[in-house]
This record gives sequence, structure tokens and C-alpha cells, in this order.
Amino acid sequence: MKLRNIVLSAIVCALALPVMAATPVAKAGRWQNTIQMEMPNMPMKMPPQTSMTCVTKEQAENLENLIPKTGDKRGGCTYTDVKVDGGTVSWKINCEKSGMTGSGTATYHGDTYEGAMQMKMRDQDVSAKMTGKYLGECDGTEVNTKK
Repeated sequence: MKLRNIVLSAIVCALALPVMAATPVAKAGRWQNTIQMEMPNMPMKMPPQTSMTCVTKEQAENLENLIPKTGDKRGGCTYTDVKVDGGTVSWKINCEKSGMTGSGTATYHGDTYEGAMQMKMRDQDVSAKMTGKYLGECDGTEVNTKK
């Protein structure tokens, strides 16, 4: 159960990157993000996790502000090789605390996106499928909202 929580935390933190890093195709505002993780040999399927993320107008206008270069404080993850090619964003992730490494892509279609990440933590392979949709203006309840 502890491994699952560490992996889930790192993935949820990483999920904010594709929403924000795709400045040319992502809109400023509130995004609903859903992730479904799969780990081989798990006795049961993990339920999907959903979170809300707010992308500000300022963030959407400047790609440099969107890339978490020092990593997420909770998950200790850093992102490298972040690339935007048309509507597709790709990246590599390294979570030093949990020992997890991997890569991911997300493709945007206006108000929606879908993507996938492949990771390795110790000897365990982890894959994740993600989807997102634009919901409109931010309302201050999103996970990354600073009050």
C-alpha cells in the first residue's frame, strides 16, 4: 500500500506538467485531470484519480514559467527534455525520493487531452493513462491555487 501511495503521489504531481507545459495548445483556466495507473502483479486494479488544476493567463503566455525545473516539493520530482511539437508534449521524469524514473507524452485537442506515462520504480513497472478536459475559469479550489 505504501508503494502505491508514493507512486500515486508522484504521478498526480507530474500530471500538472502536461496541462501547463503545452502553452500553444492548452488554455488558461480550470482543467480536470484524470489518471489511471496500472502496476503488474497488483491484486486489484487501482481506481482512477481526478484532480483540478488552474493554469493562469500569465502561465499560459510564458512556457518558461510552466516547466517545474526544481521538481515538485511533495514528490521530489524533476522534469527534463520537455518538448512541445504541435499539440503533443513529451517529457522525462526523475523522482529522486521514491527512486522512480520514466517518460510521458500528452496530446491536446483544444479542450481535451490524453496521454500516457511509463515509469520504473525499483524493479516495478508502472504505467499511467491520463485524460483531461478544460472546464472554464479557475475558481480557487484547484490543487495548485495559492491563496
